Amino acid sequence: MSQSIRRAIDLIRRSAEHPLSLTEAADVLGVHKSTALRILQTLESARFVRRTGAGTYVLGSGLIELSELALGSMDLRQFAAAHLRALQRETGHTVHLAQLTGDEIVYIDKVDSPAFDAVKLPSRVGRAVSIYASAVGKIILAYLPPEERDRLLSHVVFERFTDTTFANRESLEAELVHIREQGWATDNGEHDAYVMCVAAPIRDSRGRVIAAASITAIEVIASLDQLKSNLPLLMETANEISYELGYTPPPTDHEDKAADARSSEQGGRDRDPSADRSPA
Repeated sequence: MSQSIRRAIDLIRRSAEHPLSLTEAADVLGVHKSTALRILQTLESARFVRRTGAGTYVLGSGLIELSELALGSMDLRQFAAAHLRALQRETGHTVHLAQLTGDEIVYIDKVDSPAFDAVKLPSRVGRAVSIYASAVGKIILAYLPPEERDRLLSHVVFERFTDTTFANRESLEAELVHIREQGWATDNGEHDAYVMCVAAPIRDSRGRVIAAASITAIEVIASLDQLKSNLPLLMETANEISYELGYTPPPTDHEDKAADARSSEQGGRDRDPSADRSPA
């Protein structure tokens, strides 16, 4: 098995160097062409290789995407670290940072609360979280392009974990619309009945939501409404991390109007008063 894996890795490396024919792939793998074709088709389905119009195989976008995600995760965690720790100190609750990695939403950082609930939370760095029964999952889903959201949810088998789980596509889609309207998400015990959470989106330099920050507690420590009282701090933290990543939010309507007013006022001061007088 380990030899087969090494050969498959070698095959991917070779495809990055030059287009591979089926015969060359079979030679690299040390297998018959029919077996090589099945392996190539498996790699192609994962987008690790791509079949060209000439029938050869070249490196696919899947590995490039994974590399970018890995680099992005390291940068994101580094940029977010101080902000997350400040948020934990101010709220007293456990803080998470989650990111979409491939087809999963994964915790990439966690700042535990010193309170009793820290030992009760099931989350841990590197662990995938439910994509539809978590605040971080829903906030990231809500802002994905529709085709990307459809792709991710097409693999989901909806399961009702608790009475509050959005256990079908229709109810989840309605919740995602609501999340986009308000700009934040909640987890009202949707995967673990005793866990409450609020989450806010984190954007990259192009304005895409690539991650989420959250505040989490068990219900006996803080109710969902109590966690919501920390939303201004959470949103501010998510915005600060987004800024670190190069995101500049567009001006609000209020800011646009204020800028127009300032421009008009400046124009009035600079204009020649005599221009307003009628000719004698």
